[in-house]
Amino acid sequence: MDTILHIKGRDLDHALVDDLKEKYGQANVEIRVHDIPDAAGMFKENDFWNILQQLDWSSSENEQIIEPVVVALSKMNVANIYQFQDILSEKLWHLDTRAHANAFTDGDDESFLSADDFLYARCGVIANGKDFYELVLSNPLEMPRDITFAPLLRIAKKAYERKTGKKMTIVPAFNYETCSNKSGWQ
Repeated sequence: MDTILHIKGRDLDHALVDDLKEKYGQANVEIRVHDIPDAAGMFKENDFWNILQQLDWSSSENEQIIEPVVVALSKMNVANIYQFQDILSEKLWHLDTRAHANAFTDGDDESFLSADDFLYARCGVIANGKDFYELVLSNPLEMPRDITFAPLLRIAKKAYERKTGKKMTIVPAFNYETCSNKSGWQ
């Protein structure tokens, strides 16, 4: 049986945690933090693409390329940082298909596919903006073989750490590891 507790953050103290341990010590506990009062503060898909436009492609260093996005995201509330990561995970998941992988390996279904290289190539597609993403998503043959951008995966974590001073722990909305999109690999 599930029990849902609604607790204000300011009411969390050692006594409450001890009480929860005593009552639910053997149970799995899930903590969700809702810090947006209404949908007006929600980070939407357009916000995702707009913030990615701030990537500084004039720089030659990856950390400098992502820095404007990290800065902008770290000025938002924590929920928006998580929402950015969830949208990113969804976009990566949608590109995780056999057709995209075949195009990435130059159409050779028997070629070795590096799971990491394919993930970083999908990051490269997203980092190149909405129009390019939509083109590649709808036409897997457009999947580039020579564009990667792994630093995209670090943006939310860096923004969260900058905002809170703590490491970000997240299970993204979509598992974006290569071959996780089961329907895309059938």
